[in-house]
Amino acid sequence: MMFSYILIGMAVLAVVMILKTRLADFTAQRPEDYADGPVFNIQTVLNGPLECEGVIYGPTGRVASRFVARFEGHWEGDIGTLREVFDYDSGTRQERQWSLRLGNDGQIQATAPDVIGTGEGMQRGSAVRLKYRIKLTEDAGGHELDTVDWMYLMPNGTIINRSQFRKLGIKVAELVATIRPIRGDADMTPGE
Repeated sequence: MMFSYILIGMAVLAVVMILKTRLADFTAQRPEDYADGPVFNIQTVLNGPLECEGVIYGPTGRVASRFVARFEGHWEGDIGTLREVFDYDSGTRQERQWSLRLGNDGQIQATAPDVIGTGEGMQRGSAVRLKYRIKLTEDAGGHELDTVDWMYLMPNGTIINRSQFRKLGIKVAELVATIRPIRGDADMTPGE
């Protein structure tokens, strides 16, 4: 009899955790939730030189890494590229170039060398969501992670970026960063 109560309790706990994730968690957000506020048009907001600082939290919630970065966005119609250069507190540098394509109704398709397949996104109101599967470098473990990026446009033009990385549905890392335009000439070397 006691074993039955334990199994029922575990089943109830599992259902509660699934409902929390689907209804009240970071991943439960929808683009429609951000229809109000400043308009986040990635063709203008992610265009030209940008600077970024951020932290990556590990699975325990502690800061695992810090970084500064420079981005450079260019658009020709609905086709864009976003070049990123990250410098981490470990002394390593990472470079990535996104290829972006805008579709109807704010839909976004995104590819990059470390992204498996094509990322799918949506811009709506003051926010952009992008979902994709990323393959980490071998020195970072080589894992394939499901990623959800949310970028929120602030009234002053700064972007707050929050991303979660999951493996087998379990959150293994989270990133929080600020991104803002650089005024005047700037090169792609962070920290200079």
